[in-house]
Amino acid sequence: MHIAPYDNRNIPLVDSDDPVVPLNYFNIVKLGKGEQFEYSITGYETCIVPATGTVDVRTCGESFNSVGNRGMDVWDGEPEGVYVPSGVPAAFRCMSDKAEVFVAGARYDKTLEPFAVRPEEIDLVQYGSDETKTHRKIKHILGQKQHGMVGRLLVSELFTVGQGGWSGFPSHKHDTDRPPAETRHDETYNFRFRPSYGSGMQMLQKENLPGEAFHIVDGSTVCIAKGYHPCVALPGYEMYYFTILGGLSQRSLIQYFQPTHAEQIHTIPGILDMVAKFK
Repeated sequence: MHIAPYDNRNIPLVDSDDPVVPLNYFNIVKLGKGEQFEYSITGYETCIVPATGTVDVRTCGESFNSVGNRGMDVWDGEPEGVYVPSGVPAAFRCMSDKAEVFVAGARYDKTLEPFAVRPEEIDLVQYGSDETKTHRKIKHILGQKQHGMVGRLLVSELFTVGQGGWSGFPSHKHDTDRPPAETRHDETYNFRFRPSYGSGMQMLQKENLPGEAFHIVDGSTVCIAKGYHPCVALPGYEMYYFTILGGLSQRSLIQYFQPTHAEQIHTIPGILDMVAKFK
């Protein structure tokens, strides 16, 4: 499902019990200096990630101040975040002139402990190559380093490196819970482009059958419940996408690569390291 950009007025784009991706939650909150946003979501753990700007976060009686250090866009600095346990109230206040804040969530019933993720705790992966048009950088905000501290939620930022190129290739899926071959993880993306008038395409394909393709632009949100799902940026543009993964039975993601393209795993440098970092 493709959600075209619109002013959501701080109302979730993907709410709890969404009919397409029920394991995910996603909101974009825009605030001016001094403005505050409060929320509590029963049955979903969340992560507060400023796309731009700086916020002070309060939850579970703790304060996490000066979260976020970016200026104009998601390319301007490193990500930071705050993990909010399932079902507990949280609030964040804008401390910069303005802020755009992602709230990512996954279904999970147990209540854990909150914590902040600062730049030194981000897990970085870079793989692919310019020659294969797959050069990509991944910044795991809730990744392998936070395993054991989080229930089912994985949160990352993915960047195409250079001008145009493919992501999510070789084509893979994670829509069937059958470990150790594959896990069921619902996935939600929010895309940004540099320059902002850039665009790309999100594919969604069933096994050896024609699928769908969505024209993605700056601010597009895509919800993926089933199928193989590579995406691509037009030549001359850089692409970013904020990624939310919520697991059905476990946090570790096991991707199943489309058999017709699986041999490409061995032609793309570093891809096995990428796969390992999602576990």
